[in-house]
Amino acid sequence: MEIGRLDIVRSTAGRDAGQYFVVIAAEGDYLMLVNGATRRLERPKRKKRKHVAIVETSVLRDYLGGSEGKAITNGDLRKILALLRADHPDQEG
Repeated sequence: MEIGRLDIVRSTAGRDAGQYFVVIAAEGDYLMLVNGATRRLERPKRKKRKHVAIVETSVLRDYLGGSEGKAITNGDLRKILALLRADHPDQEG
């Protein structure tokens, strides 16, 4: 499955392994990732596609109500990822 904008992924390698992120951009083999806390929208993390696993594809789109024009905030990202962690208690991050 192709990873795209607004998909939620889990890091599988590096210091941040096990943490959840939201993809805000895809640039070739790299993804720009944010989580609203340690990686804010102002300073996304650049990570290779092969070092992440896709978790959810529609949660954030549903949260935004299908509106591509609505601005996403760091607070929105923290809320969504907190809900996802609650749904997956066996995963760290």
